[in-house]
Amino acid sequence: MAQKIEFHLPPELGLHPTDLESTILKQYPELANTPYLIHKRSIDARKVPAKIRIELDVFTNLEELKSQQYQFDWSCIKSNIKKIIIIGAGPAGLFAALKCLENGFKPIIIERGKDVRARRRDLADIQKNNIVNPDSNYCFGEGGAGTYSDGKLYTRSGKRGDIKRILDILVKHGANQDILFDAHPHIGTNKLPKLIASIRETILNNGGEILFETRVVDFNIKGDKIESIIDQNGKEHLGDGFILVTGHSARDIYHLLNDKKVLLEPKPFAMGVRIEHPQYIIDEAQYKTPNRGEFLPPAAYSLVHQTNYKGVERGVFSFCMCPGGFIVPSATTQNELVVNGMSPSKRDSKYANSGTVVAINLEDMDIQKEGIFAGLNLQSELEQITWKSANATQTAPSQRLIDFCKNKSSINLPDCSYIPGILSVPLHEVLPPYLKFRLQEGIKAFGQKMKGYYTNEAILVGVESRTSSPVRIPRLKDTLQHPEITNLFPGGEGAGYAGGIVSAAIDGEKLADACTNFLLSK
Repeated sequence: MAQKIEFHLPPELGLHPTDLESTILKQYPELANTPYLIHKRSIDARKVPAKIRIELDVFTNLEELKSQQYQFDWSCIKSNIKKIIIIGAGPAGLFAALKCLENGFKPIIIERGKDVRARRRDLADIQKNNIVNPDSNYCFGEGGAGTYSDGKLYTRSGKRGDIKRILDILVKHGANQDILFDAHPHIGTNKLPKLIASIRETILNNGGEILFETRVVDFNIKGDKIESIIDQNGKEHLGDGFILVTGHSARDIYHLLNDKKVLLEPKPFAMGVRIEHPQYIIDEAQYKTPNRGEFLPPAAYSLVHQTNYKGVERGVFSFCMCPGGFIVPSATTQNELVVNGMSPSKRDSKYANSGTVVAINLEDMDIQKEGIFAGLNLQSELEQITWKSANATQTAPSQRLIDFCKNKSSINLPDCSYIPGILSVPLHEVLPPYLKFRLQEGIKAFGQKMKGYYTNEAILVGVESRTSSPVRIPRLKDTLQHPEITNLFPGGEGAGYAGGIVSAAIDGEKLADACTNFLLSK
């Protein structure tokens, strides 16, 4: 069993990527001929100045260290093996494909969007020309929503699967080794596309297939099985097993499944706004100094508060916090407005943004009247109202933070990272009361918890509505099969079983194992 060693370093040593190893050996010269791994690196900002906490795992011999490292073989496809169709090329789909290859099965990925490079032109169209391509945008395309919206790898999904295995695969495809031990690992939207393309090459070079710009428009279901799917060009794609991982914004898939009488169910989700501060305000609050210096990274935060509206308690919480980041347009159709956040690898923007959202529970939806799509309808209505409030463009309605809490229109707005532009709109009049009052209460509480947060230098940008899917595609706990369609394996964020890149990747691997086990049993 590994021996644990823990110590602290100043930021200029603990965060220096090229000198960290030599610094460790200066601290512990006896490790020069001893195998060890950096287990964790984190920032300890409880005292001023902040320190970098390093944890090491020290092994008795090289074999013990090697036992902690993964070996991958994606060249295992067997002859005459059954085909697994994976619908969606986000992290769940890509990692499902890699696991299918490991298990000896041929994956065929069907992706409605474009490859990661071609997506950039459509993202530019949203940013500059207010044109939304419904099949290629910040949500749809190779790599999924995470590729062009940050690449944060922090997750609490340890109980769901092996996080280190996922991070190791990312490193083997080009990610920096730091993600293996950083407490809050992050790749950055500028580096993710190259990594995603590398995963694609692994899949293709080992016998898998990927079909881009191929949207599923029908399922050919006979009895309790899917026999094939039909794409937008009328082409039929036959398969033996089907892994469905289309992401939280593929609303047409939900409607298609419902039309085919496939069981779905509503689920809780959250909606709200993006709040953007100047980064120096967050730095000062978290590091307790007006200047964090050149070595400490831009600070982040995580805030939560229980609110009460008409006698009903609901949580308001920060979500997908992006230090040194940008706000981006994430609509998937032309007549809606949705925002999200991202950070480049250097996190060198002068802004910090975070989703600030309100929990929407089942009892908050009119399920009796609207059925399983009650939450999805709430999403759509809010996105369309917001779009109209901003002159029916991707220009985002915005309001200074204190003005919003005091129900006061903002006469002017500060600079903002959102490239399509912002427009002063009284969001306290646009947002429905159940969101408005909870956000106002939550924001004021956040201001009590974090010095400097409650300021008119910060702005609200609307709306953040795609935190997760409001619809769940159910599956059996043990086999991960849909309870009615035996060869359908739903998962990832779109089916309601993940909440980010790593958790979706873990779920994709589990789906691949479940699907291959099912096919091997036949």
